[in-house]
Amino acid sequence: MLHNKQRLFFTLSAATLLSSLALPAHSAVVASIKPLGFIAAAISEGITPVEVLLPDGASEHDYSLRPSDVKRIKNADLVIWIGPEMEAFLTKPAAALPASKNLEIAALPAVKSQLIRGGEDEDEHEESHASDKSEEQDSSHTHHHHGEYNMHLWMSPKIAQESAVAIHGKLLELMPESKAKLDANLQQFEAALAETDKHIGAQLAPVRNKGYFVFHDAYSYFEKHYGLSPAGHFTVNPEIQPGAQRLHQIRTQLVEQKAVCVFAEPQFRPAVIDAVSRGTSVRKGTLDPLGMGISLTKDSYVKFLSQLSSQYASCLNGA
Repeated sequence: MLHNKQRLFFTLSAATLLSSLALPAHSAVVASIKPLGFIAAAISEGITPVEVLLPDGASEHDYSLRPSDVKRIKNADLVIWIGPEMEAFLTKPAAALPASKNLEIAALPAVKSQLIRGGEDEDEHEESHASDKSEEQDSSHTHHHHGEYNMHLWMSPKIAQESAVAIHGKLLELMPESKAKLDANLQQFEAALAETDKHIGAQLAPVRNKGYFVFHDAYSYFEKHYGLSPAGHFTVNPEIQPGAQRLHQIRTQLVEQKAVCVFAEPQFRPAVIDAVSRGTSVRKGTLDPLGMGISLTKDSYVKFLSQLSSQYASCLNGA
């Protein structure tokens, strides 16, 4: 008798488990990368949770979706990403989503007009770079400048604001009953962003004319917005080490003291930076383009910008 009861219990438990697995996973706003998650978290605060696909330490340049990621995308209220030129891994799953649940930031008309061409790569250091680009630099350029434009759009405070407006619009369509809260959240975000922007402008003004090298070409929007003076970058694609010729050009500029700082990144601490700066007075700093270690709250995006600004300022000031 007991044996039958046990069998019945296990059968019921298995049935319950199977039915719970069949239910759609919890819906949320899903952002491809953390900085987009930061903006989304500000707008959806108190309304719906936000999840980020890319784990800390992973690179947006070469991420592969796991089966659990595919499920999250399918069940999301809204998927927010830059576009196929940045997150190639999302091209297929995003295409399968209804338009109301798919927000591609690079495709927004208000953003398109602000895109920086990938070609600013040459302008930055044309005197050393235009005549004799190394083959490796050239191949990485075509392979990884994400097509015609630089796609690190979350680095621009202006584009972040346009992104917030677009996220607000999409969530309003999906959740019209939350209009008052969504409106208030957008207003708060815009006010905090304007305040932070002013503060960063003041913080970076004294170091505007100081030259430096960044490890990879991710910061153009931030640098342009705040009038900084990058001497160039080591590589366009952080997965590809720069060629010998490129390193020689950078070393020459460091020896001639055209740059006071060389920046690595948390997930890329390449030996080439140590090698190229050895024996020079150049300082080494770290820039975090994805906000690792910052958790998702309504203030995360302004924290991210402020952190980036402080990372620039402390190395360029020599603190």
